Amino acid sequence: MFLTISTTGTPERPATDLGFLLHKHPEKVQAFSTAHGTAHVFYPEASAERCTAALLLEVDPVALVRRGKGKGRGGAPDAALAQYVNDRPYAASSLLSVAMSTVFKSALRGVCAALPGRAGEPLPLRFEVPAVAARGGVELVRALFAPLGWTSVEAEPIPLDEQFPAWGDSRYVRLVLEGELRLADALRQLYVLLPVMDDAKHYWVATDEVDKLLRAGEGWLADHPEQKLITSRYLSRRWGLTRQAMERLELVRLAETDDLAVEEVDNAVDETTDTEERPVPLAEQRREAILAALRDAGAQRVLDLGCGQGQLVQALLKDVRFTEIVGVDVSVRALTVAGRRLRLDRLGERQASRVTLMQGSLTYTDKRLAGYDAAVLSEVIEHLDLPRLPALEYAVFGAARPRTVLVTTPNVEYNVRWETLPAGHARHGDHRFEWTREEFRAWADSVAGRHGYTVRFVPVGPDDPEVGPPTQMAVFETAAADGATTTTTTTTDTEHESPKEATAA
Repeated sequence: MFLTISTTGTPERPATDLGFLLHKHPEKVQAFSTAHGTAHVFYPEASAERCTAALLLEVDPVALVRRGKGKGRGGAPDAALAQYVNDRPYAASSLLSVAMSTVFKSALRGVCAALPGRAGEPLPLRFEVPAVAARGGVELVRALFAPLGWTSVEAEPIPLDEQFPAWGDSRYVRLVLEGELRLADALRQLYVLLPVMDDAKHYWVATDEVDKLLRAGEGWLADHPEQKLITSRYLSRRWGLTRQAMERLELVRLAETDDLAVEEVDNAVDETTDTEERPVPLAEQRREAILAALRDAGAQRVLDLGCGQGQLVQALLKDVRFTEIVGVDVSVRALTVAGRRLRLDRLGERQASRVTLMQGSLTYTDKRLAGYDAAVLSEVIEHLDLPRLPALEYAVFGAARPRTVLVTTPNVEYNVRWETLPAGHARHGDHRFEWTREEFRAWADSVAGRHGYTVRFVPVGPDDPEVGPPTQMAVFETAAADGATTTTTTTTDTEHESPKEATAA
């Protein structure tokens, strides 16, 4: 297996800087041991104007059979025909990716102590692989590399036999990539896409392959139009691993869309404190109030939007009148915790058919959420920045439009009753705001008016005569659900609207 990496330069910025970036001296021939043979690195040319580094992987067919997938581990696709005589020693595949990760480890990470600035700059690069399997043909190769910034993607089919052109082309191509990219980005792309083109991995694919894929795909895979194909093939079509990778990539995409760190988006599980308030009975009272409201509405198909760790989903699952329960959260970690709480892998077929957990952002419209009887936003809205509330409002009330919507949120006036809560502090570190009863009513009334709902308010927890209940709940119902007979408390006087209310509206 053979790979060449070329670049050009000037006397001021010589092409031989490639040696520093690859951490391999141009005047040396070096050999490295790998699991399937020996990798050699050398430089066919090295001048200030042009420099080429070559990686030659000399595969040992016997070691390939002994160390590769055996009969009990899924058998490599081509080894079944001829274990010791096959194309593996010659055509680039996942074995070359493994060699790259061993030989060019620092370059793949973009680390270069000698020339740190150069490592972060695009270089005029030319990658050539004389023979690589391409299951999907030239069109697939171009679909994989063209969106990544390469100005030229050349995939020349290799004939089965040049002496017999009538036999047609083989499934192999000569791959040449040219463009200005960071060396680390180009290496990571090739590292992932070599086994994707071949559609085979020649070693056991374990759970750590998901982490490898996400590290190598950072900055380009989340938005790649062929993301699903790349992920599936890279992970040897193992559905569980593919789903895990796709969920994490979706989280990366959402974070990039909002210019946030992934940790800021995936924050539904607090690793240091329990996300339920203390005392615990309030959380239980809130769930009971929600269940009672859902029963009164006659809801059977229910959405728990922002389901977190699945406490409400678990309570809904215990009541047979709720025939379909869908928990939605942006946090993969929260959904994982919820799945463990619900013991989804141990549920009987009938119970398992009633519940679904899915990843999604509540500030984006989602066709999957349309057509349900009811939706619950329990202790969710206060975790959003105020300018993003209109997006959530439209996604839930305008697009999904369930017949009943329940919204619960803390009553900030009640905070003075919490002895352990310092004055001026929110109940949870991630709360972006906490509303008074008047502010919450003003927001709910305006939402109901804009989207054709009626709304009533229910106290949750002890209703203090001075500061009200600890939790306030709004019950929204479409006019069709109650014959437009429910009276609303819509506020028409906007002169007393607080800045917080104005922003939310």
